[in-house]
Amino acid sequence: MKNNTPSPFKSNLKHLLRRALSASEQATAVLYLLKWLLICVLVGVLAGSASAFFLVSLGWVTAYREAHTWIIAFLPLGGLAIGLLYHYYGGRANGGNNLLLEEIHRPRKVVPFKMAPLVFAGTLVTHLFGGSAGREGTAVQMGGTVADQFSYLFRLRPRDRKLLLIAGISAGFSSLFGTPLAGAVFGLEVFVLGRIRYEALLPSFLAAVVANYTCLAWGVGHTHYSIPFVPPLTASGIGYTLAAGAVFGLAGMAFAKTTSFFTKQFKQQVAFAPYRPLVGGAVVAATVWLMGTTKYIGLGLPTIINAFEQPLPWYDSAVKLVLTAFTLGAGFKGGEVTPLFYTGATLGNALSGAIPLPVALLAGMGFVAVFSGATNTPLTCTIMAIELFGAGSAEYMALACVTAYLFSGHSGIYGSQIIGSPKHMFYGRLKGKTLTAARDAQAKKTR
Repeated sequence: MKNNTPSPFKSNLKHLLRRALSASEQATAVLYLLKWLLICVLVGVLAGSASAFFLVSLGWVTAYREAHTWIIAFLPLGGLAIGLLYHYYGGRANGGNNLLLEEIHRPRKVVPFKMAPLVFAGTLVTHLFGGSAGREGTAVQMGGTVADQFSYLFRLRPRDRKLLLIAGISAGFSSLFGTPLAGAVFGLEVFVLGRIRYEALLPSFLAAVVANYTCLAWGVGHTHYSIPFVPPLTASGIGYTLAAGAVFGLAGMAFAKTTSFFTKQFKQQVAFAPYRPLVGGAVVAATVWLMGTTKYIGLGLPTIINAFEQPLPWYDSAVKLVLTAFTLGAGFKGGEVTPLFYTGATLGNALSGAIPLPVALLAGMGFVAVFSGATNTPLTCTIMAIELFGAGSAEYMALACVTAYLFSGHSGIYGSQIIGSPKHMFYGRLKGKTLTAARDAQAKKTR
């Protein structure tokens, strides 16, 4: 009769093989960690330093503009300068944030280094002369551009280059807003709607943390916001939060669609690209002169802070939304996120007249939820809320952000976002399409 019992020798051999395989896996993990630690320290230090210099420069030009408001009259000339610079020297850098997303989806050529100085200069000119724009686009493009240059140095394969670009985006966002966790998740979440690439977790978090630490080490701080009182979450509180989240999502969608509308109109009506910001700058400058206030141009940080503390005119959010969409649609440089913060915070402030929740809480919910709806990054925005406002309001913030994400539909400020998973199945077959393609397909159906 045959004995099927394994011999002690075979048992020991299998045990040793298992241990060897386990040890080799951990050894590989150590090598992987060391590799990305080296790369991400370099990326984080450079991106954080670039953000620090940018924030200081932006503060200087903003202070100069507010002290010398006559300079707003020269916004058309500033726009022409930006237009000519990008038209003759921009090349692929004209793609901006969408170029970074496209290179993550389909790696082809390394992002040209000139994107970083171009967007830096263009954003400072926009803010110096009174355009209504943000700043995150600049930091993200600088971070992504700097990171991608290491593809040459380390001879990275396409799959590693994707992770490097994600790390650069995370580093730029993290160091600009002082939110390392939200910055890391933003890099993971922004390029595919409804999906996260877990293989990029380590590079993204390493770069985000190092970049934020570097910016702080340069002595550059960030704006602080306060929500002094958060009521216990009740059934009625949940209902009010969901209703507010829906409104914030519609505002995020309106921001994205309005920006797209003005961009198309300028392209159709003004054939020569450098003339678009010239014409747009003249309209914005005239509008600011007629309004007699500068509260709707630039970043609008004082108004955002006021939204947490005192009643504001109900129309503040709408004016900022339209003016920013017009500025960016005309071809000025900057970003959308801080204007989204402005739109959301002031909209939340206005809703406090109809929703019985503290004004600061509603302003904070709007601050992150409109951003969530416009960028399709609900996890990023929830984490950002916790980093900015504390964990006490986390439940309110999470509900508002995910509801805004749902109600903004398949729209967004980043047209190259790919739909990895539709927001719900009623939307039909959208998986694999970019937001731009989905929008164009929807436009054809409605004709």
